[in-house]
Amino acid sequence: MKLFFTIVLGFTLSCSQAQSHFEKDSSPKVYHSDWTNYLSKYVRKDGFVNYQGMVNDKAQLSLYTKRLSENPPGKNWSDAEKIAYWINAYNAFTLKLIVDNYPVESIKNLNPTLSIPLVRTVWTQKWFQIGGEYFSLDEIEHKILRKDFEEPRIHFAVNCASISCPMLRQEAYTADRLDQQLDEQARIFINDEKRNIIEPNQIKISKIFKWFSADFIKEGTMIDFLNQYSEIKIDQDARIEHLDYHWGLNDVHLLER
Repeated sequence: MKLFFTIVLGFTLSCSQAQSHFEKDSSPKVYHSDWTNYLSKYVRKDGFVNYQGMVNDKAQLSLYTKRLSENPPGKNWSDAEKIAYWINAYNAFTLKLIVDNYPVESIKNLNPTLSIPLVRTVWTQKWFQIGGEYFSLDEIEHKILRKDFEEPRIHFAVNCASISCPMLRQEAYTADRLDQQLDEQARIFINDEKRNIIEPNQIKISKIFKWFSADFIKEGTMIDFLNQYSEIKIDQDARIEHLDYHWGLNDVHLLER
């Protein structure tokens, strides 16, 4: 019994220390202008990435991810500042993962040898630090962005370095423009015929809408959500199918082959 209480106490202290370290009352804000400069150099307007260029300029990417690691969000940050930070962190560390292992034809090639879907994958590996705590990409997406903020449009902002993912922006997400940026991402993704095929009475949509359906139907149906951004008005009784997901790397050089 004494051992049990010791273990529980240790676990509780560990969690509270991580939480207090992670959510300081006051924490310096992170400004993302350097990240915008970097993205504008190596990301095309269609979201495809010049990874070879990033490999040659790896130091700048490492400087930005180091800044993110050393400056986690604090309680004094607004929700918009936190959301922008975590989206940028997800995208920056995803790019770093690819750049550090380049050349690679798919992010899935970086799965552990003994990969178990949803349990042990490239997304569940804790390989980078934020605020002195090891993180995985899954933790940012599912335990922070999806859990702490009721914002379905984040699914059009986080980028998994794959062709079927929503396109990577040429700029950082920032608190002052976050709503506009997320709206743009939603409109671009939903109306992109390579990722969604929309007709009034039938739609073939990305599997993102299947995997995270609960996030999109909190205030109505899936069609209600899509109609907020679709250029084609979808009938409420339209047939819904889901397209195959292309996990090939969103690499400009693979397109040229």
